[in-house]
Amino acid sequence: MNGGGRLARSQRSPRPQTDLKAAASGVIVLLREWWGARRSPATSRLGRDEPPRLIALLQRYLPRRAGLTATVLLLLCSAGLGIVKGGHLEQFIAGLSDARNALANSAGFRITTVAINGRRELSQDEVLATGGVNGRSSLLFLDAASVRDKLKANPWISEATVLKLYPGQLRIDIVERTAFALWQRDGRLSVISDDGAVLEPYVPRRFLSLPLVVGKGAETHARDFLMLLARYPRVNSATKAAVFVGERRWNLRLKDGLDIRLPENEVGDALATLSTLDKEERLFSRDIVAVDMRLPDRLTVQLSEEAAKAREELFKEKKPKKKVGDA
Repeated sequence: MNGGGRLARSQRSPRPQTDLKAAASGVIVLLREWWGARRSPATSRLGRDEPPRLIALLQRYLPRRAGLTATVLLLLCSAGLGIVKGGHLEQFIAGLSDARNALANSAGFRITTVAINGRRELSQDEVLATGGVNGRSSLLFLDAASVRDKLKANPWISEATVLKLYPGQLRIDIVERTAFALWQRDGRLSVISDDGAVLEPYVPRRFLSLPLVVGKGAETHARDFLMLLARYPRVNSATKAAVFVGERRWNLRLKDGLDIRLPENEVGDALATLSTLDKEERLFSRDIVAVDMRLPDRLTVQLSEEAAKAREELFKEKKPKKKVGDA
């Protein structure tokens, strides 16, 4: 102690040294925490299991959002498969087409004027319906080539031209086939053109004046034969039907029921002979049922049943009677 009775203080106090040590310890702790925070992500990554190699390759080389794109495509494919399997494909396509045409019509491409040239048998509505043109169609998305193909698929139309005149005019030029003859096969009657195309089923009270051809193959051979027959008005006017036999030759059925069997070759000569016989001998008015001209050197006539009986009776009367005592 000092002289005053107080405790003497040391010249070097330990308190500042204690404070410095505490500060240094705090700094070290902070540094350790900071360093640990930096190293923790790497340590955690190293601690986890590595992904499979295939997944790692996909993650490395596939573009971003590839999974989302694949999911959308999968959903679209599933929806498309459902539409096809459910039989709604045509309705779906029609709905898309109507939506597209509605947008084009609202933009000013609605079909406002339709001009159809060359039609005689078909009405305007039939032509438009055949071409697939309706009130919802827009000129912008109308496929002229497709309309033309649909029109030519109609047997009445042999040629068609489709023009789109913007913004709203449609022009259709068609060439119609002409009804040439009636064709009968297997009990069914059809109207045919001169090239053999079947135009439509026969409707009573329509096309009554057309000639009638019968048999398989008659529709494609009728034009040449009927043109030849027209050169002999006497035979042509008496003919009710021309029958194609065995796809080789023709028979004529006359209006009074007489059958004429024409040869396979030299048909013109046979028709000329018929015309001459009817003019000079009134052949078509005789009591006969058939005339066979198939053999080139002869003409065979078949009598009706009544005529045959009358002829037989006539020969019996002309037959001389035997005298008594004649051997």
